[in-house]
Amino acid sequence: MSPHPESELLAVYDAECRVTGTAERGVVYRDGLWHASAGVLVRSIDGTRIYVHRRTDSKLVFGGMHDCLAGGVVDAGEDPADTAVRELREELGITVTPGTRLPLRATASWDGVWAGRHLRCHLFGFEYRHDGPIRHQPSEIADGWWWTEAELRAALSDPTWPFVPDTRAVLDDLLTGDEGPRD
Repeated sequence: MSPHPESELLAVYDAECRVTGTAERGVVYRDGLWHASAGVLVRSIDGTRIYVHRRTDSKLVFGGMHDCLAGGVVDAGEDPADTAVRELREELGITVTPGTRLPLRATASWDGVWAGRHLRCHLFGFEYRHDGPIRHQPSEIADGWWWTEAELRAALSDPTWPFVPDTRAVLDDLLTGDEGPRD
């Protein structure tokens, strides 16, 4: 993430998930413009564990909350699958073999309010199998651990557990989706 993330140029979408232009991140968040994010569910190679993390308190959106997708917003001119690969590398230090295209496993849209702001986002969900090392980007990930799907679902059943709402919108489809590529 850049030192001034609010000035990064993002792809702007319409309600039907078509790219309509670009705008700075700060404008997208301030004005509640439709945008998109790509997130990757990281499972162990045998599929029995899911990587869960806590976002840093300094994140612009959903700071300090838990998530199980490595992900971020789609930059101007970027394809969501490329965003997914980029975010895996940036947030968790997982490098996907060049030329590997992560298959899209789930999509959803989230239209809600967070911290008094109206946020609208199209979500593109991917999966990747990985047992190798994970290296957090200190500015984005405060902590992380492996959980079984049952442990994750138990935590999600507690409405007081601070979990990002946009991931909730796409997670059921990802948890029941097909197996993703492995490294």
